[in-house]
Amino acid sequence: MRNLQELPKFRDGLSYVYVEHGRIEQQDKAVAWWSPEGIVAIPAAALGVLFLGPGTSITHAAMKSLADCGCTVCWVGEDQMRFYAVGMGETRSSASLLRQVEAWADPKRHLEIVRRLYMMRFRDPVPPDLDLQQIRGLEGVRVRDTYARASRGTGVPWRGRNYNRSDWTGSDPINRALSAGAACLYGVCHAAIVSSGYSPALGFIHTGKQLSFVYDVADLYKMETVVPAAFEASASSEKGVERRVRSLLRERLRAARVLERAVDDLHRLFERPGGGEDLYAVDGAKPGALWGLEGAVPGGVAYGCDGAGEGADEPTGRADPVDD
Repeated sequence: MRNLQELPKFRDGLSYVYVEHGRIEQQDKAVAWWSPEGIVAIPAAALGVLFLGPGTSITHAAMKSLADCGCTVCWVGEDQMRFYAVGMGETRSSASLLRQVEAWADPKRHLEIVRRLYMMRFRDPVPPDLDLQQIRGLEGVRVRDTYARASRGTGVPWRGRNYNRSDWTGSDPINRALSAGAACLYGVCHAAIVSSGYSPALGFIHTGKQLSFVYDVADLYKMETVVPAAFEASASSEKGVERRVRSLLRERLRAARVLERAVDDLHRLFERPGGGEDLYAVDGAKPGALWGLEGAVPGGVAYGCDGAGEGADEPTGRADPVDD
């Protein structure tokens, strides 16, 4: 069995690859994309997210290889205007999720995380005496100024954000480019969240959706990556903006080190004063603990049996390090 701690960290990988109308098969110890244009090898071990668009098939062996490498697989619609499903990353420990749940359920901590999320969006420090409504007002100004600067810099007219899911072609090119780019960023952030052991559904600013926390995290990077890529894609031509924005955004995500930053920002977001354990040092393959009224106790132990020890087969807790 391979050592799970030898797997490359998600933050050190490439951002994403989008494919459509072809098939993914295993090739040696990696995977390859087969299409009418030919065969392209995909570096699964160093890839963060693989988006499967319409007309795509994938073999069981290829999915296993991607899962072993910790690559998140997302099934999306044409031009990424729909997000259908996601395959989980290789995270096994629930330490990150428990931190998130504790913060989400505590109103005081919840508000603290909301303020941190807003503060992380601004380059300049925000006065600490501002209330939440005032911070949201500053954020609204920041977003409007970003769109206005991008419009002036590229010459692309900006009439406001207008996106109708039921009428994709009814939106102007810049809005379609923004939506397609945002879908890519959501996929990358979704992969960072699940690969770091957090839940995409437990949002703090956004709420009520299975991807609420994805929207929270994506907003940290959207103005510096998606917006300039979308306006640049729309400035060159009004046709095919969805394909161009994906290519431009991939380069901006790499230049902005979004994968590396996203994982570090997630852990920093829930860090308590004084720091805590190194989540990268946790061996996720070890058996989990058992809940008790006085606190958690070690799992993988046959309690109440003579000679009980780690690895015993006992119905009160799994000893199998793979399934636990």
